[in-house]
This record gives sequence, C-alpha cells and structure tokens, in this order.
Amino acid sequence: MQRRSFLKILPATAAIGGTLEAQDAPAQIRSLRVRVLSTMLADAGIGEWGFAAYVEADGRRFLFDTGGRPETVRQNAAELKVDLAQVDQMLLSHFHGDHNAGLLTLRREAAKQRASALGTCYVGDGIFLPRRRSQLDERESNDALLIKPQYEALGGKFVTVAKPTQIFPGAWLTGPVPRPYTERNWSGTGQMKTGQGWVEDNLPEDMSLAFDTAAGWVVVSGCGHSGIINTLEHIRKSIRTAPIHAAIGGFHLFPASDATLDWTGGKLKEFGLENLLGAHCTGIEAVYHLRQQLGLKRANCVVGSVGASFTLGSGISPGQVAR
Repeated sequence: MQRRSFLKILPATAAIGGTLEAQDAPAQIRSLRVRVLSTMLADAGIGEWGFAAYVEADGRRFLFDTGGRPETVRQNAAELKVDLAQVDQMLLSHFHGDHNAGLLTLRREAAKQRASALGTCYVGDGIFLPRRRSQLDERESNDALLIKPQYEALGGKFVTVAKPTQIFPGAWLTGPVPRPYTERNWSGTGQMKTGQGWVEDNLPEDMSLAFDTAAGWVVVSGCGHSGIINTLEHIRKSIRTAPIHAAIGGFHLFPASDATLDWTGGKLKEFGLENLLGAHCTGIEAVYHLRQQLGLKRANCVVGSVGASFTLGSGISPGQVAR
C-alpha cells in the first residue's frame, strides 16, 4: 500500500499559523495511537531524562520530540519495532536538550533509507531566540539554536508555528500558548534575548500537539512549560470547546506543591479529563496525587514508561513497570 505524506513540505524559512476558515468543515481523528519512546521508566529499551513519542493518526505518522541523548530514541524505536524511516514530519516542543538531543542522529540515520524521512520539523515561534543560563554566564545555551545549522545541512527544514494550526484533518499544533494562569513551570534563572534586550526566559515557544476526536481532545505535551491548564484552556478556547479525553507526556509537575496539584486537579476535573499518562517531568507523586484528586482509576491514570501507549477507543497500555 502506498504511504501518503500528509502535508506538503514548506520552505525552511516558512512560518504557518491560523485556524480553519469558517467555510471549512470540522474534521476529527478516528484512529489514534501514541507510544512513548523516551522517558525515565523503562521495561523495554532505555530510560533517560527526556521525552519523545511516536504518533499514528488516521494512517499518518509523526514524531513528537527526540529524547535527551543522541541514540536513545533510535535504539528504543528499533527495540519497539517502530520504523522512523517511514516518518516525514516531527515536532520539537521547546528548545531544551532533553527534547531535541536525538534530532541529528535520527534525521541522519532515517535519511539513509528515505530522503524525506524526518525532514520537516515544526517548532514554536521563539524557539531560536538566543539564550543564556544567567547574567553571569554569557555562553549560548539554546540547544535548538546550536543544532539548527546542522539539521539544515542534513537537508532538514524547520517550519515555525505562530498560532493554532491544523497540520492535517483533526490534528493541531497549539503554537505558543497564552498564560492567563500563573503556572510558573520554568527555572526563573535563564534569560533570552528579545527586541527589548535580555529578559527572563519563560519558554514562549512551548507547544503541544492536539487531536480532535469524537471522545474529546487528546493532547501530547513535552514539558508543559506553558502550564497544563493554560495549554488545555488555549486548545478549548481557540479551536473547539470539548472535554479532554486524554493528556499524554510531560507536564512539569514534579516540583509542584500539594496546593498546586489540588488546584491543577480541580481544573482538570472541570475539563473532564478521562485519561492521564504522565511521563518525563510530570513526576511520580504528582501522577498519584492527580489520580486521587480526579477520582480516576489505576487503568486511567498512570506513570509513563518507554513503550507505554494510549490508543483511541481502548485507552492506556502502561507496560509492566507502571501497571
């Protein structure tokens, strides 16, 4: 069967943004599976401080983030029998190295089999701003900026996303997320260089992937530096108001206080969250706290592990270590 490319590759300098035009009929995803390829726990493959996920949606394939070390995602994909050479498009959720360290390795190896494999990478507006760790450390600390010329030298193209954007029917990139709630999910010490000079780095490019389904939204997040509530509210307000059927990935709640987790759980309950697969920086205790707060069962709220998956219609398959 011939494989289809779900989006025409845009020029390297392209920027996209905007919602559906009024005359366009709304589209929803019918078939969806998300598999974790990088996180700390593993009963298959290699665990690490990082995140990546392989997505299959209505016959299309997509890679979300590329892990925290150059070889981890490649090795885990091989062990889980995921053929990344058949994937053309991927996304970097933000500039941190624990989400983009595998980018060059994956593009280089996959392109040996198919020239277009992993050749297009979506990024949120602001990801290539110069960064430094503090006023006392002037060295460039933006991992995405440092690897950008190398990826382009391998034939890769970055596509900058400025607004909520439908990349194929029913599949949306959030673009940068507004932050009406004070979810401060970043260090506070880093700085980025803007038109106003050096300012606090609050990771403005942080972006998630959202699937509109009949059961509600299924959202994949890398770290959720924008805040899980800010992100979910942005999706519901800017695209379609619907319950959150599943939230998958990292949500940077591991350092959160009980009071913060109580508030977060209360908002998630308002949104109708039915499934949570909390990987990477979500935090083990945070997942258990939210399970209790939301009144979810063990099968519906689990700590993510390498190989764990969420499938539309059948739910979470957690693997042995997190069952």
